[in-house]
Amino acid sequence: MSPSFFEIVQLSNGDYALRRIDDDNAPLVKISFSDEAREMMGDRDMSVAKAMIAAGIETAGTMSHDIDWEDDELDVSDAQPAYTLH
Repeated sequence: MSPSFFEIVQLSNGDYALRRIDDDNAPLVKISFSDEAREMMGDRDMSVAKAMIAAGIETAGTMSHDIDWEDDELDVSDAQPAYTLH
């Protein structure tokens, strides 16, 4: 299997996305900022999006060591709400 290369692009609606260079399917990750957030960041929104994507990739890599990939059964009681409050 050949290695995949990724790129961060700005979409026509102003959102940022991480996608494979050789794949026109839906992006792997999208980041959307509110107008208020964009105003607070000034022209640094691309830098913030890059940092968020980098942190996500690092965290996913760390977490993948803790995942039991053999557990294919999903218990209905494990269902999560549509949002997570932090």
